[in-house]
Amino acid sequence: MKKILIVDDEVNNRLLLEEILEDFKERDVEILLAEDGKQALDIIKREMPSLVFLDIMMPTINGYEVCNIVKKELKLQGIYIVLLTAKGREDDKYRGRQVMCDKYITKPFHFNEVLAIAENVLGIKIL
Repeated sequence: MKKILIVDDEVNNRLLLEEILEDFKERDVEILLAEDGKQALDIIKREMPSLVFLDIMMPTINGYEVCNIVKKELKLQGIYIVLLTAKGREDDKYRGRQVMCDKYITKPFHFNEVLAIAENVLGIKIL
């Protein structure tokens, strides 16, 4: 079963992304939720999601650190990480590239962009 992990410390952001991606549930995709970086790492190690939508500014472990741990320390393969954040400056995006994120999207984001990424990564057409 394919899995998507949504990581954000703001409950409304988690719910919004879950709502955008809910049609994937009908295609046997499990949607997992985490509210901070520590919880995200635990879920990533245990569940190995195909796709992670990851906020940057979170308590305990921020999104940059989570991405760095997954990509560089644990060297987990096949996990596509999208940093989804309000931090839109060039140095923020550069830092995202340094930690090897696969995509960097700034908030507010377009629903269709999130859907297109999920379709592409999972190989499942919804629209």
